[in-house]
Parts: sequence; C-alpha cells; structure tokens
Amino acid sequence: MTEGTTVRSQFLSLHLLETLAAVLPVRNENGLPKTIVYGGVERHMITSQARRRAERMHARRRANTGIGPLAGRTTGLRTREWALITARALETAHGWERAEAVTMARAVLEATGLKFGDPAKKTVANLTKVLLFAPEDAGERIAAYVGEHAAELTSWRDAYLVAQQVVTKPKRGTRKTSDDAEAAAGAEGGGVDGKQLPPLSKEARTVVLTALAPRDAIDIALYGRFLAEIAESPNVDGAVQSAHAFTIHEAERVDDFYAAADDAKLERKRNALDFLDAADDGGAGMTGYQSLISGTFYRHTVLDRHQLRANLRAAGMTEEKADEAAIAAEHELVNAFVEAFPEAKKNSTASTGSLPALILAFEGDRPYNYAAAFQRPVIEDPGYNDSEGPAGLAGVRRLLRHHAFVSRRRTDIRAARMLTYDAEIDTLLDESGVPDAIRVDSIEGLVP
Repeated sequence: MTEGTTVRSQFLSLHLLETLAAVLPVRNENGLPKTIVYGGVERHMITSQARRRAERMHARRRANTGIGPLAGRTTGLRTREWALITARALETAHGWERAEAVTMARAVLEATGLKFGDPAKKTVANLTKVLLFAPEDAGERIAAYVGEHAAELTSWRDAYLVAQQVVTKPKRGTRKTSDDAEAAAGAEGGGVDGKQLPPLSKEARTVVLTALAPRDAIDIALYGRFLAEIAESPNVDGAVQSAHAFTIHEAERVDDFYAAADDAKLERKRNALDFLDAADDGGAGMTGYQSLISGTFYRHTVLDRHQLRANLRAAGMTEEKADEAAIAAEHELVNAFVEAFPEAKKNSTASTGSLPALILAFEGDRPYNYAAAFQRPVIEDPGYNDSEGPAGLAGVRRLLRHHAFVSRRRTDIRAARMLTYDAEIDTLLDESGVPDAIRVDSIEGLVP
C-alpha cells in the first residue's frame, strides 16, 4: 500500500435497479426470455454471464481506445482462434505463407497441450476445443519467437506431423475417428500405443506458456480464468462476483408480431408496375414473432479487493504497482457496472441507452447480496390492497429500507454512496433514511 492511501474494506458491494421497456437482452435456446422462479412467482432474468461479458468488453474497448482509468493497460482476449491469430501475425510481421503459418501455429500450440478440433472438419480444425482467455498480444509474442527460430521449428514441425500421422494411423480393418487424432495431440512428446511425438523444445514451450499466461491483463485479474488442458498455465480466481439480474415483480412476456416489407414489391405498387403480377405482390415480405420483456431489474456485483491485488502481484507486479492498477481497475469496474449493457436486439429495442434508477455502493468485510429485499414481489396493480405503485419507486424504497436495516446490525458496512438518474427518485433519496449515505452526481463519485 502506498503512503497516504486510505485503508479500505476488502469488499465493494454494488447494487442497481433499472427499468427496461420492450427489450430482449438475453434469450434461451428457444429464443425466449430467460426466467427464474423466486418468491413463488416467475421473474425475468438477465444472466450474470451476459452482464459480465458486456462489462468486460465495455472496459476493454475503453482501455484499447485510450479512454478511462485503464487506458493503455493490457487486456485479455477470450477465443478459440489463437492458432489463427498467431498465423496472422506470422503472415503480416514475418512474411509467411498462410497455409504454412497456420500449420506451424497449430502444431506449436498443440504440442504445448492445447487440444484442437477434428482435422477433417475445416470449420473447427484450427480452433482450440475450449475458449482460452489470454492477453491479447499472446499470438504476436508466439509468432515473434517462431519467426526468429523458423529453421529449427520448421524441422521440428515436419517431424511432429509425420509422427502424428503414424501415431493416429488406424489398424487394418478399423476406422479412424476424431478421438484418435485428439489422443495423439499430447504435450511434451506425448503419444499413443507407446509411440512418442517429438517434443517441443523447452525454450519454445516456455515462450508459449509465458505468452498465454495471464500476465498483467487487467480483465483476467478481475474476472479470472480456468484452463485445465495445460497444467503449467496458471488459473486465476476472479476478483469479481456477479449475480443474475431479475425483475423485482412477476414476469410478463409479450410475443410481438412483426411484418417486414419487401421494398421492391412496394416500389412496383407505388409506380403502378404490378398490374401483371398483382397476386404475387400481395402481403408482407416476411412475418414472424419476437418475445419482448419489460420490468424493473435488481442486479448485484461485488469486488474482492484483496483477491484483485493478489492476482496482480501473482502476475509479477510490485505491491505498489499492483495497488495502482487495482484502484484503476476498481474505478473501471464501477463504470462498466453502470454503463455497460448486453447488446442483443440493441438496434430494434435501443436497450443499451437505458439509465439506472439507482446505484448503491458500499464497503464491507464480506459481500452483501440484497436479493432478499425482493423475495416478496412488488405489486404494481392499483386494484390490489397491497399495491406499492410503480416498481421503480417501490424498488428503491425497499432497497434503501433493507440497506438501512442491515446497516444497523452490521458494523462493517461503511462508505455508502448513492447515484440516481431519475428525478422522482432523486426526491425520494432526500427521505431515504440511509445512515451516513453520501449522494453523488457522477459514476466516479461512487468509489471513495
């Protein structure tokens, strides 16, 4: 910790209420909105996976374009295309032919321990079996080493491919399967039936492992990663916990019928050119249904500051550098929590323009999830005796009342801050009764 830095609690808890109208930010395998049952009723749900990706990509784009506290810092890329990315770097920076570059990149990564798709299927042959989250410059680093040691690696690759064909050659009368090819893709000279594949040199293997290691990628330190295929490549326990967002009231889905016009048909009709084909020109160009949801959602994220700093120090940063990077990452995380939104159907619903009704941020010695405040669903219908009115206002009242109640019993909760983008709720906050809560007017103000 640098001199003069305020000692802060381990966890930063973030809570948010937002009202969305006629959107579809995430869908299930049938194209329908995702739901959960909570408090005895069905609720709409936006999964934590969708939220985390939106927030991670939001922070990554800002960092890569020189915006925000993470401007210029290393970020990660989660993809199955590392062989293709490495091959592209060999092409552009070292003048290799495409086919040779792809073959070399796949062989090097495969010999390190990564498994690839079925070689017989062109669509997946050069894609890893799993998504690998690594610093985005990993492919360039591997390509740089391959380019400098092209002669020896080309000799090794040729021997490796020949041995691989021998190892995977099916016995007479049997049929070769994709499992045979996968079994042959062993690391460090692995093979089958007692036959060995030529191992990648220790130096080359170290270079690849170092390139694929989390290193100083800020988003890997924040969100973590798991890679089981290479034992030597470190996994990272994420410092960010994300809950699934859900509506604080019962869910209602609308199946919206749409009809898309055919411009060419309409143009003919407009210019009276369809008199010979009038029957064919009748009706819409295409029709269908799409499901839409509306509601007020509660969502929650928590940052483990200790874990974040531990991840950064494990990546090789000094304690001072890790603390500096962690503070920047925390500010960017809060920004992404407020600003980012899943982009599904964004053009047809303008969902990404939504602003939260309330953000509540505070520190504590443990995480605090306030989903229990909404176990009893909010009832908006004025025809019911227990109606609470519009869910947005009712949700804010409940959340603040719940927080005030918990705060009186948990002495570790501190530094509560609130931000709203709703004029009615701004008035409501004057009577919130939240102890020691600070009203702020910007996202930056949410972090002490």
